Amino acid sequence: MNSTKKEKQDSTQLITNPVIDGYFADPSIVKEEDTFYIYATIDPWGGDELAVFSTRDFIHFDRHHLNWPSKDACTSPNSNSSMVWAPAVQKAPNGKYYMYVSVGSEIWAGVSDAPLGPWKNVKTDNSPFISAPDFPEVHNIDADCFIDDDGQAYLYWGSGFNWVNGVCMAGKLNPDMISFAEEPVDVTPNHYFEAPHMIKRFGKYYLMFSDGKAIDSTYKIEYAVGDSPIGEFDEGVNSPILKSTLDSMIVGPGHHAVFREGKQDYILYHRIYPQGEEYVLRQLCVDSLKFDADHNILKIEPQGIQPFTIPQGARK
Repeated sequence: MNSTKKEKQDSTQLITNPVIDGYFADPSIVKEEDTFYIYATIDPWGGDELAVFSTRDFIHFDRHHLNWPSKDACTSPNSNSSMVWAPAVQKAPNGKYYMYVSVGSEIWAGVSDAPLGPWKNVKTDNSPFISAPDFPEVHNIDADCFIDDDGQAYLYWGSGFNWVNGVCMAGKLNPDMISFAEEPVDVTPNHYFEAPHMIKRFGKYYLMFSDGKAIDSTYKIEYAVGDSPIGEFDEGVNSPILKSTLDSMIVGPGHHAVFREGKQDYILYHRIYPQGEEYVLRQLCVDSLKFDADHNILKIEPQGIQPFTIPQGARK
C-alpha cells in the first residue's frame, strides 16, 4: 500500500483538480463506513490491472493492489488486445461487492466481501459475463451497475466503434448479479457514445453518458431523463453539462461517476492532460453536481469542491 498526497493542498481551502497525482481514467467510487474507494483505468490505455485508491477526505490517498481483475485472468477465446479498463463497483443488497470491468472488449464480473477484496470472477468457469459475440452490434465495454430503491439491479453498457456514436444497452439483473431477468434492450439516448452512468433523483432516472471522441476536446458529459430505469429517455435540459473550456483548463471531460456525501452530489470524472504523444493521458477530477428548481442538472463549474468534514482523529 502506498500513500500519496497532493502537494500544497491546504485542507481549509478548495480541493483542487486533479485530485490524485498521476494519470488515471474512467473512475468508479463506493463508500464503506467512513472511507471512499476509487477504482480507475491506468493510463495510457489501461494496464494489466486497475488503479485503486482509498481516502476519507479527498486530500490524503492510499493506493492499493487488487488480486483481480488482471489481463491474464480475464482473457477468453473472443478477447482482443485491449487491457483492463473502466471498472464499475457496486454494493448489492446481499452485502457483497460486484465489479463489472472491461478487459479485451468484453465485460467481466467479479465479487468480493470487501472493497479491497479478495476478488474473484463470479463465473465459476472463469468466462466473461458479456462476451464479444453476445451483442455484436455493441462495443461491449463501459459497464455500469445501478440499484434502484427497491433493490432491483440494472446493468448498462456499450460504446461505439471507430469513434462513431455507439449503442447503450440496459438489462435487469437477477439477484445473482450475473444473469439477466429479461432480455437486455437498446436504450440509446441522443448523442450517446459511451460510458453510461445511471442515477435516480426526484423520482426520475438520469441516464448520464459521454459524447464525442475520447481522445480529444470533443469528449463531454451529457444526460437524458426517463420515468423508468430502461427509458425512454429525453434529452436533458442544459446537456451537455460539462465540456472542454475555452481556457483549456478542462479538455475532454468524461466517463464519470456520481456520489453523494451529506446533502450534496459530486461528480468524479477524468479530463485529458494534453501532451504530444499518440496516446492520451488523463487525470481524475471532482466537482459539485447541482440541480435547478425544476430538477434539471445544471452545467458544472469545474472549480473543485469544499473539503469534507471527517471525524476527529480519523485523518491519516
